[in-house]
Amino acid sequence: MTKPTILITGASTGIGATYADRFARRGHDLVLVARDEVRMKALADQLRSETGVAIDILPADLTRADELAGVEARLRDDDRIGILVNNAGAGLGGRFIDQSADAITQLIALNTTSVVRLASAVAPRLAARGDGAIINIGSVVGLAPELGMSVYGATKAFVLFLSQGLSLELGPQGVYVQAVLPAATRTELWGRAGADEASLPPMMDVNDLVDAALVGFDKREDVSIPPLHDGALWDAFNGARQAMLPGFGQTQPAPRYAA
Repeated sequence: MTKPTILITGASTGIGATYADRFARRGHDLVLVARDEVRMKALADQLRSETGVAIDILPADLTRADELAGVEARLRDDDRIGILVNNAGAGLGGRFIDQSADAITQLIALNTTSVVRLASAVAPRLAARGDGAIINIGSVVGLAPELGMSVYGATKAFVLFLSQGLSLELGPQGVYVQAVLPAATRTELWGRAGADEASLPPMMDVNDLVDAALVGFDKREDVSIPPLHDGALWDAFNGARQAMLPGFGQTQPAPRYAA
């Protein structure tokens, strides 16, 4: 059986490049998407040499509507692509009150708008054939406003909710959707966000992160959190959320809100 081609965004370095390496070694052809064409070409040359898979390079800035549209078209029209890895993302340093509106808009465009548009481009085709997968890279920050990364965390909370919703919608049609929630991982994101990399705390190695996430992928987990050792905590968190659902149907305010 022919293995599906995999389109990976943010594929020039870090998590995306590591996914490219792992899927190439599993025998999948690849479409690599990122802004840095030079680094993608170097990665593609290496992986072609080592694995023999076919690799296409698609340079694109996913915050630009015209370039994003080109990637959407590839996902809609290329029947070989059966898995989307929505990895492209960025951070934003500093306090909310010090962040510019333009920087916030740019972050939202990359971390949320591109994620949902690319998923929207590929999902109808995958659902129609009853097969395929979408991997969305989120973050544990989307569960933790206490970490003080308000806008970044909000974008990652969006990614988690979107993934869970798509899993419920698309799962019955044969499309697997996985949300991967890393914690601090050693990638170039930190430097690009303005962090002093010399002062950063210990972080998970990117190889360990992706390998763990792929175990979750193979197990068909809906949500994979590689740094969370006690998986029962996530089960309890999700169970508490689901336990609230019947209460949302009440037509009268709770007694604690009585005047």
